[in-house]
Amino acid sequence: MADYRVSEAAELLGVSTDTVRRWIDAGRLPSSTVDGRTVVPGVDLAGLAASLVDEADRERTRAGEVSARNRMTGIVTRVLADTVMAQVEMVCGPYRVVSLMSAEAAHELGLAPGVRAIASVKSTTVVVERPVPRRS
Repeated sequence: MADYRVSEAAELLGVSTDTVRRWIDAGRLPSSTVDGRTVVPGVDLAGLAASLVDEADRERTRAGEVSARNRMTGIVTRVLADTVMAQVEMVCGPYRVVSLMSAEAAHELGLAPGVRAIASVKSTTVVVERPVPRRS
């Protein structure tokens, strides 16, 4: 199983390295030292990641009222609309999400650059990739 450096764990969880170190110090995230570096076992990092999702503020995001579970809070960065359709772009953490919807829906939701919004993704196809290992 893979081990992750503190910086890699922080990137995967979307938090700062200081937060990961605090979790390690508090015993919330197991770690060990390999070649002088603190590392986190992948299986433990996955467990923490799953618990963070379970702890999310579901009432704020209405997650209990919709079937989509892949929900990302972000900020609208661009809205391109004509009389029929709108293309809404958002940044959700490190991710760019683009949605196509009716112009009427975008208007009713008040979507405009700077507005906080939640992207809900429901798909029957999800492509999963593995990154190319970094060279040391």
